[in-house]
Amino acid sequence: MEKKFRITVEGRAYVVTVEDISSDAGQKLYPEPGSMSVAPQPAAPVPTAPPPTAAAAPASAAAAEAGPGDELSPLGGVVQAVHVTVGQAVAEGDKLVSLEAMKMITNIVAKRGGTVTAIAVKPGDPVDAGQVLLSIG
Repeated sequence: MEKKFRITVEGRAYVVTVEDISSDAGQKLYPEPGSMSVAPQPAAPVPTAPPPTAAAAPASAAAAEAGPGDELSPLGGVVQAVHVTVGQAVAEGDKLVSLEAMKMITNIVAKRGGTVTAIAVKPGDPVDAGQVLLSIG
């Protein structure tokens, strides 16, 4: 099968004829629908799930224990800096904590105003998504 193409190189137009010399039908880019078949495989045994371990509980427990004034980590990462202290008054939008995840720094800001009542992390601590960072009362 031959096809003709017009190619322009540096402002000059050329007409090129291209011939398909492949004779192997198996080299088609897209096979015909229904032309491929898969032999049925014997059913593999379904592994039983091991009982939950205590290691999986802390992340969900931390999120379950979060109160209305708690600021949670939106992502997993490492605490780079804590910008507030216990007893400090903060306004909505104030920077509270900086987290590093995948070489990017994310600033966590206050969702509401109030006074910082507790800080649960320090610089260098790894945190999971949903973990309590600090509390605002």
